[in-house]
Amino acid sequence: MDDALLEVRGLTKSFGGLIATNRVNFQILDGETLAIIGPNGAGKTTLIAQLSGDLAPDAGTIVFTEHDVTGLDAPARSRLGLARSFQITSVFRDFTALDNVALAVQAHAGHSFRFWHPARGEATLRDPARQVLESVGLGPRADVLAANLAHGEQRQLEIAMALATRPRLLLLDEPMAGMGSEESQRMIDFLQSLKGRQTILLVEHDMDAVFALADRISVMVDGRLIATGSADDIRSNVEVREAYLGEEAV
Repeated sequence: MDDALLEVRGLTKSFGGLIATNRVNFQILDGETLAIIGPNGAGKTTLIAQLSGDLAPDAGTIVFTEHDVTGLDAPARSRLGLARSFQITSVFRDFTALDNVALAVQAHAGHSFRFWHPARGEATLRDPARQVLESVGLGPRADVLAANLAHGEQRQLEIAMALATRPRLLLLDEPMAGMGSEESQRMIDFLQSLKGRQTILLVEHDMDAVFALADRISVMVDGRLIATGSADDIRSNVEVREAYLGEEAV
C-alpha cells in the first residue's frame, strides 16, 4: 500500500531448532494502531526486537518510511523515527521523571549521556521534556524520582521517553504488564488520546485494551501471523479460536 509506514516481508528468526518468527509479512499504515496478539511464546517480543533493531533477522526485509532498514542498528532506526518501550520498565530509577525524559531528548539530539550532568540545567532539554510529561499526564510528577512513581506511572514515563524522540512509529511491548485494573484503564485512556496523532504497534495480552485501541488486530501463533482484521473479524475467525482462544470450531 502506498500509505504503509512500515512493511515487513518474510521476516524469519530462529534460535537453534526454535523458529521464533516464520516468514512474517504485514504492513502498518500511517496513523493506525495495529495490535499483535498471541499466546506466550508466539514470537511477539522477538518480532518487536527485530523491528526496533535490537535483534537481527535471519531472513526477510523491513522497510520503514520507504527506507530498507533491515541492516540498520537500533540508534539508526531511532533517528528515522522508530521508538520502542519494553515489557519490563527501563527507566532510570535514581533520576526524576523530568531527568529521564530530558535524557531521551538529549540522546535523540545525538549527544552522549556522559555530558548529562553539565547539561542537566539546559532549558533546551528540560522544556521539551516537561511538555512531554504534561502530554502523558505526569506533569505534576516531574520532580519525583522514578523509583518513587507507581508502577503505572513508570510505564507512562517510559512511553514519555519514547515520545520525546518524536517517533513516526511507537512500538509498545506489553504496556499494561503488571498493572491493576485502574492503572490499566488510565493507560488505555492515555493511549486512546494518541490515536490519530501517533502510529502504534501494540503487543498486549489485555484483550480489553486491544479491542479498545486497535484499528486492526493480527494474531501470532508459533511464529506465524495466522489472521489480520478488525476486532469482529478476529472474534469470529475459526482458526484464531482454535489456535489462540483454545476453542473448537463449531
